[in-house]
Amino acid sequence: MNGKHPFHDGERAVQARAGETATADRHLAMVGDEVIGGARPFIASQGMVALGNTDAAGRPWASLMFGAPGFAHTADGQFITVDMPASRRDATDPLWAGIRPGADLGMLFIELGTRRRYRVNGTVVRDDGAGIEVMVREAYPNCPKYIQRRVLRTLCHGGADAQSAAGTAFAGSVDGIIRAADTLFIATRHAEAGADVSHRGGEAGFIQRIDAHTLRIPDYPGNSLFNTWGNLAVDPHAGLCIPDFTHGRLLQLTGTATLLFDEEDAAGATGGTRRFITFHLTEWTLRDAMPRAEWTYLDASPFNPPANP
Repeated sequence: MNGKHPFHDGERAVQARAGETATADRHLAMVGDEVIGGARPFIASQGMVALGNTDAAGRPWASLMFGAPGFAHTADGQFITVDMPASRRDATDPLWAGIRPGADLGMLFIELGTRRRYRVNGTVVRDDGAGIEVMVREAYPNCPKYIQRRVLRTLCHGGADAQSAAGTAFAGSVDGIIRAADTLFIATRHAEAGADVSHRGGEAGFIQRIDAHTLRIPDYPGNSLFNTWGNLAVDPHAGLCIPDFTHGRLLQLTGTATLLFDEEDAAGATGGTRRFITFHLTEWTLRDAMPRAEWTYLDASPFNPPANP
């Protein structure tokens, strides 16, 4: 892929429906087929990366991976190496079931404390006991909007011993994590364009729980590329990852999504777009994925629309 590549049909359809085709075309120039030189030190300085892929059943999963700064790095911008030995991999993380040579992988390097993020989509070319290597297919920066600032103060690296639970309905602690969340990551996939993972954020409570199996997520004004929405327009399967920064847990959901346009939004929950994603749950897993991480919350994004009542 390069800065001149065409959008796929799903992206084009959503851009047209939203009336943002011209804006998307202007922003396409920032998309390249390798990591630009200025972003390579940024990737190497990160201790966290969001990932998205699909399992053997075609279900998308999003997850977070942690390591000492430098655990992810790229020398030439064409391949990204992630140093993650087998001893530190959490076998209960459904994301690992989809990591194998030839498989798609979406990556989002995001520094919450500075609201910087850089998105990379590619293909796994190596998976061994030392880590994985990803061939870059597309890479581009994202704007800093809707990121709640947090700083990762400490992170101790233990073994792959996280406790986990699973279910098929929102209840108990899972329900509480959703209601308090101000950050999520969403994984989608297109058969030709591959896997993608994107950030969504807002005021605590911006994810609306409709019932025990359904969520509604507002879609705020963004870069107009509509990568996530374009993928969902073609393939409705989606995976969500919701971090519980207070208790060190990671809630991962897989299911399907419905795109809603021109919805009633008197409270301004979408920031004026009147677009929502309705997420229909198939399965969730809750893991103690960050028990040794210590976060300090700084402030909310000044761009956040009001949360759903």
